[in-house]
Amino acid sequence: MTTAPDSSALLDIVAGHSLGVLTTIKRDGRPQLSDVTYVLDREASTIRVSITDSRAKTKNIRRDPRVSLHVRPSEGWGYAVVEGTGRLSEVTTATDDDVAEALVALYRDARGEEHPDWDEYREAMVEQQRLVLTIDVERVYGAA
Repeated sequence: MTTAPDSSALLDIVAGHSLGVLTTIKRDGRPQLSDVTYVLDREASTIRVSITDSRAKTKNIRRDPRVSLHVRPSEGWGYAVVEGTGRLSEVTTATDDDVAEALVALYRDARGEEHPDWDEYREAMVEQQRLVLTIDVERVYGAA
């Protein structure tokens, strides 16, 4: 991972939040932006996001895995941008498959709590054709 000299402060911005703007590259080269909930794993230098198979961002990542995630602090001025390469899991097809388990872990990590009805959640993940985007963090920049 390449980072700016003050990358620790920038990663603190990313770690301190769970909402950001994911940018992928459209077929015509312009950016496509989506609000997402994410989880940073500092030790692994990865970010995980639950996404839907049919969405533009998923199609864009399949074609060009370069992504960026923009995060702002809750108050005040500043921002952090994480650049990296996205890896897509398989789409969840059963409530007890490996992807469903990964989505449950992502929910727990993002929310810091248990879902009130895990069966309902798992069924929704299959119905929505959810998968996990894992971003391998390669560079962090911004202003803290």
